[in-house]
Amino acid sequence: MLDVLKVILLGIVEGITEWLPVSSTGHLILVGNVLKPGLSDAFMEMFNVVIQLGAIMAVVVLYFHKLNPFSPKKTQKQKLLTWQMWIKVLIACVPAAVVGLLFDDILDKIFYKPLPVAVMLIVYGVLFIIVENRNEGRKPAVRRISELDIKMLLWIGAFQMLALIPGTSRSGATIVGALIIGVSREVAAEFTFFLAIPVMFGASALKLIKFGFHFTAAEFGFLMLGCVVSFGMSVIAIKFLMNYIKKNDFKVFGYYRIVLGALIILVALFKMLLG
Repeated sequence: MLDVLKVILLGIVEGITEWLPVSSTGHLILVGNVLKPGLSDAFMEMFNVVIQLGAIMAVVVLYFHKLNPFSPKKTQKQKLLTWQMWIKVLIACVPAAVVGLLFDDILDKIFYKPLPVAVMLIVYGVLFIIVENRNEGRKPAVRRISELDIKMLLWIGAFQMLALIPGTSRSGATIVGALIIGVSREVAAEFTFFLAIPVMFGASALKLIKFGFHFTAAEFGFLMLGCVVSFGMSVIAIKFLMNYIKKNDFKVFGYYRIVLGALIILVALFKMLLG
């Protein structure tokens, strides 16, 4: 029963932090280190990635009409624009897909720890504040996904690739990259949501293959529970973020990241002194 409560809490953390630019993987590592569910390390490493499927289904449900190129409610031009959007998403996913396939194990071994997470939380927190201060008073150059060209897509894709390091935040990195080149906050957030679909499905499939699909009945139940909770919290988080950024910038998330990263480093130093 205690492990069920811990899995529910991890699902809540994933659902909230996947879409807010604060690093879901970083939070899951940190919360997992505190909670320590009675499950194997190999399972928990896979669990932290695969429960993102619950989060991604929230995007599919909330944006189904916009994502669906076969919708009978769309004109031929709207269907063509939807196909073009999917092509843009796939182009922007190339950098992360290539690096993820080649270096996934190495990156996990080096960075899947609290201290690297803390450093990346702070670095991107500072970046958010710098970029938002620079953009203050400027009109966005890009207000629609259809206005993104190939150079912009590859730039955003390169930032998404950097998010393979835990603590960076996939949504945070891509949003920072988009803001730097003059994309509006709403388009940056929405495009980040859509980018997550192939990236998360790919990452989850990779983790499941490496894990080998050898689940006990309890492990499978925990995984499904985590996905369901993650889905519900993601719906809430996505709606909150899209409403929030209509009137506010991303600086508050930058400050949150810096404070959290600093606390993690202080706790790590305290443990070293005691140890």
